[in-house]
Amino acid sequence: MDAGERDEPIMLSALQHYSYCPRQCALIHVEQAFEENVYTQRGNAVHKRVDEPGFEERTGVHVERALPVWSERIGLIGKCDVVEFLPDGTPYPVEYKHGPKRPKIHDDIQLAAQALCLEDMTGKAVSRGAIFHHTSRRRREVEITETLRRQVEETVAAVRALLASGVLPAPVNDARCNECSLKDICQPEAVAGKSKVHIMRSTLFDPEDECAKS
Repeated sequence: MDAGERDEPIMLSALQHYSYCPRQCALIHVEQAFEENVYTQRGNAVHKRVDEPGFEERTGVHVERALPVWSERIGLIGKCDVVEFLPDGTPYPVEYKHGPKRPKIHDDIQLAAQALCLEDMTGKAVSRGAIFHHTSRRRREVEITETLRRQVEETVAAVRALLASGVLPAPVNDARCNECSLKDICQPEAVAGKSKVHIMRSTLFDPEDECAKS
């Protein structure tokens, strides 16, 4: 891979995918695999309106939908579902997710990445944003802390390394798999089972015992 390929910007969605499951990220962004399930279909329904570019004014707040964003400094590109520009011009990103209101670090990392892009584009500090949870119709405000900013940059580096390696990570094989649309492609139970058998065989095989027999 040459220097130009290494400098290709990372999609914002890849950060959410990686922080949820590195194997999912590799399947989507390395192997270009994707499948729909009930969860992705619900997500698509939630995003139907905000995926259409447009703007509106709400009592002094300028609202942009499907706003393209990027950061050359970090190497990110993507779009925000909604950005509310406050009267002083400060951006306030709002990410739409299906499901009830509950904290999810992978969603927070994606939102924080949007905030960093908006900061670089506008020169305005973005200290907060929100996740709109469609099922509960409630917002969960997220503070863009230094810890969250660091996690964004660490995740960007991890995704870049993953894309450069082209290696498919092992499956997590836990509760996350039940909500993943790529479960049939990933086959977490089968792959994890093979890995377990391999480890058991490696543990049972002692090279020194074999040498002693010869």
